[in-house]
Amino acid sequence: METPDSTKLLPPKLALTREETAKAIGVSAITVDRLAKRRLLKPSRATRRPLYPVWEIERFLRETSASIEL
Repeated sequence: METPDSTKLLPPKLALTREETAKAIGVSAITVDRLAKRRLLKPSRATRRPLYPVWEIERFLRETSASIEL
């Protein structure tokens, strides 16, 4: 009898830590801090540590990708 994978039971994350955000977009955590300081990537301050909503990360990637012309 197989047991269900516990990760399948968890809801998807709505926000990521700075380290998770850095890994998701392929930069260092310090770069995420720099982007936040420049207000290019805006964290939620609902908790003691900044969390980056997934929709905010997607917005940042969409807007910065749109300005690059190949």
